[in-house]
Amino acid sequence: MSPSPPSIKGSQRKWLRGQAHSLHPIVHVGKDGVTEGVVSAVGEALLAHELIKVRLHAPEDKKALAAELGEKAGADVVGLIGHVVILYRPHPSEPTIHLPA
Repeated sequence: MSPSPPSIKGSQRKWLRGQAHSLHPIVHVGKDGVTEGVVSAVGEALLAHELIKVRLHAPEDKKALAAELGEKAGADVVGLIGHVVILYRPHPSEPTIHLPA
């Protein structure tokens, strides 16, 4: 079971989008959509990095796909730019990203 997504404010979302600007997509979602393998890869990447980008390959409804991916991974969708989703989930024991108040 995935942990519940963190509740963050709009200003914190904006700050996280700025932090993600220089990142490259770590996980790519193919034509099969959000599979268990993709969710597993996103979970591992979030555990290692806390803030990641995920590239969607030609989604029919990118907002719904981004929301589904965030929900299944227990992460918060910080942004959606083109076909790239920015996800954030703090590390459960040793967070490295400290959100501004």
